[in-house]
Parts: sequence; C-alpha cells; structure tokens
Amino acid sequence: MKSIFLRNFIATALLVFVSFLIIALSFVGIGRTYVISDYRAGMDKCAKEVSRTAAAIARDDTLSSWVLSMSISSIAQSTGDHIFISDADGVILSCSDRNPICEHLGVHLPEEIIAEIGHGSFNQLTDLGGLYHSRRYVAAVPILESGSGDCLGYAFVSNQVDRMLDAWTTFLMITAVVSMGVFFAALLVTLIYSRHMAKPLDEMAAASRKFARGDFSVRVRQTEDPADEMGALIDSFNKMADSLEQSENRRSEFIANISHELRTPMTTIAGFADGILDGTIPPEEERKYLVSIRDETRRLSRLVRDMLSVSQARARASDASHRSVFDVSELIVQTLLSFESRATKKNLDVDPQLPDNPILVRADKDAITQVIYNLLDNAVKFAAPGSCLILKLYKDNGKAYVSVKDFGETIPPDDLPFIFDRFHKSDRSRSMDKDGVGLGLYLVKTILNSHDEDIAVKSGDGMTEFVFTLPLAESTKQRDKNEQQRMV
Repeated sequence: MKSIFLRNFIATALLVFVSFLIIALSFVGIGRTYVISDYRAGMDKCAKEVSRTAAAIARDDTLSSWVLSMSISSIAQSTGDHIFISDADGVILSCSDRNPICEHLGVHLPEEIIAEIGHGSFNQLTDLGGLYHSRRYVAAVPILESGSGDCLGYAFVSNQVDRMLDAWTTFLMITAVVSMGVFFAALLVTLIYSRHMAKPLDEMAAASRKFARGDFSVRVRQTEDPADEMGALIDSFNKMADSLEQSENRRSEFIANISHELRTPMTTIAGFADGILDGTIPPEEERKYLVSIRDETRRLSRLVRDMLSVSQARARASDASHRSVFDVSELIVQTLLSFESRATKKNLDVDPQLPDNPILVRADKDAITQVIYNLLDNAVKFAAPGSCLILKLYKDNGKAYVSVKDFGETIPPDDLPFIFDRFHKSDRSRSMDKDGVGLGLYLVKTILNSHDEDIAVKSGDGMTEFVFTLPLAESTKQRDKNEQQRMV
C-alpha cells in the first residue's frame, strides 16, 4: 500500500506538472500569436512608409529609379524584411535585393492579388503566385500620387514565418530551461515538505502500534505550531496517549486493588470456615469466628454495592433526562437531618450557613443527595468530638457553591492529590470510611464530573474543607435560550 507521503507527493507533483503544462501551452500559443500579430503590424507600418517614400520620389522620378531602389534596400536591411514595388498593373519595378540582376524585376503579379490590394490594404500568408518558393506573410498597400490620388503602383513587404519567430524560439528555449529548473525545484520542495508533513503521521502510526502492544509511554514530538491543524493533531494525540496511559495505570491499580479487596475477606472466610469444619477451632470459639465470617461477608457486600453504586451513579448522572430544578438549601437540610443522631453522639456543633432565599440549581437530585451525604458522612466521621461542623451555601459567577468543613483529623499533603482516585486508601488518609474500600470520594467526583462540575479540597491546621459547584437554574435556562437563539 502506498504511504500518505508518497500519495501526497505524487498528487502534488502531478498538480505542479499539469499547472506548468497548461501555462506553457497557453504561453506558447498566445505568445506565438502575439509575436506574429505584432510583426505583421510592423510590416503594415513598413509598407505604408515605403509607399510614402515611393510617392515622394515618384514626383521627380519613376518607381524604377535607382534612388528608390537604394531607399527600400536600406529600409529592408534595417527591418529584415523583403521589399519590392510594382506598377499599377502588378509588374515589379524595384526590389530591395542588391543583386545587379534581380530575379524579381519584371515579374507580373497575379491579377487577383492586385485587385485585392486595390480595395485597400493586403496582409496574408501567400507565395504571391509562385514569386516565392514558400508561403510568407506579405503586407501591401497602394502608392498614391500626391494631389490627384491616382494609384501609381503598390509597395510590398514580406518575411518568412521562421525568421519572424527566430527571437521567439530563442526566448522559448530560455523559458523552457527556466521552467524546468523551477519545476524540479518545486518537486524538491514538495518532496521535502511532504516528508515533513508525513513524519508526525508516521510517528503516530508507530506510537499506535506500540499502544496496541500495551506500551503507552511513547509520545509524538511536537515540532509544529500547536495553533495549526497538524500541531493541534499532535497535541490531541499526545493528550490521548496521556489519558490512555493514566487509564491503563488506573486499570492496573483497580485490578490490583480489587483483587486485594476480594482476596483478603475471602481468604479469611475460607480459613475460618475450614477451621470450624475440621475441628481446628474449638466449639466454644465458633461463635467468635462466625462473627468474623459475617463481618467479612458484609464487607464483600459493601464492596460490590459500592462498585455498583459508582457504575449506576455515573450512568444516571450522565443522563440529562434525570435532571430537574430544585432548591439545594432544602436538600442540604434534609440530608443533614439524617446525621442528627451521629452528630449528637459525637457532641458536634452543626452550623448550617444557608441563605434566606432559595438557591435553585438544575441537576440530578438523587445524585447530588448522594454527594452531600458522602461528604457529610466523611466530615462527621473524622471531626473531633465536641468540634464544629460547618455547611455553607452561596452563589458566585453563575454557580452555586456548597462547602462542608470539619475540624479534626486532617489529610496528609501527600495524599491530597489522590483522595478522589478509585480504591485509594492510606492508613494516614481520610477515606470515606476506615472500613470501606475507597470508593466514596471517587463516587462524589464521578457524579460532579458528569454534571460538568468540579470539587476541591483543602486540609491543614486541624481543618478540612470540601467545596463543590452546581449549575444555577437561571444560568442553565439562559444558556439554553442563547443556544436556541444561535440555532435560529
């Protein structure tokens, strides 16, 4: 299969060749016609000048005089034309040839040619009835007597076509050489440029083959301006490669984590069950180990449930049909009520800083309830007993901001960039629950990203705060209205 580089080069070369061919043919055809027309116009002017000279000499002499013969010989030598003069009957009386005995003198021209000249000027490609051995361009005008206007004779000027095109042929040769040089230079530039344009595509193809083998570390060198199409393509390809590499890393980590999360409780359950069945565990201790089996089974159930919740939440949040307009203040209050007993048990002072007026947002209400619930659960769990729990809601720049702040155990700085990753857990970090599997904050991030919103966290000096955004219903309606107006 031909490469895109070769196809592009061949197509460009053919385009250049056809363009040069059309220009050359047009140049040759139009130029030849122009040269001949210009030369024949010059012959007409020369014939008229010879006619005036002959008329002036004929006032004191005849058309066969030596003075007239010398005059037309001088004119013929300067113009390169052949000139002769005939009388009114078409008999040649004088010629520009300097031979003592001219073969043209006394020759009688065809009557039809003399008759045609009598009606005006004459300019044709002809051999003048055999006067010339080959056809020539001939221009002729009558010689009129001064005063009376009677026709004394005719002035003829002729030249061979080859001689007329001698200079044009030389010019064509030079033009052809220059054109060939320009053509090959254009091919060379096309070759280099096509190769340059195809190089990133070759690198992308090579990188794609490595991707297929599982190597996502390769990148395409950015040698183009990111503002143009090829530069943008390279940039997008590298970003795709980054995303694939991150996805592969997350997949590997996910498999490793899920394998660990499943293997540990299953090993524990199998070990305790075997101990009970083979009598290794005494009957009086069976209840204790059955409780452990129950706890590990519930842990497995939570793992499966959390994973299912993540998948369902991602699918549901991405479906715009589930989104509606609701008061987020009311939703916060309703969710907060479910933590009343736990907050009282830890002696927490809950401070809901909510505006007096409703703040309407457009989102999936159930999904946002899950977000607020998870963040409140996290805050209540890690807040120090007797501390304060602050919920704040406000508007800014067309967004609703929800803040959940607690005071107590903080998140180590090394763990902050990873707390929203799936299955991220650390003995030092605040996972959604110490007995959980690290899916709570990942679920929060997934839901908000599905709404094209984001969440931020800061933790230090005994305080941790999560802040996320929601789209205001007014801004959403205005945006939809603007889009409809643009479509109209």
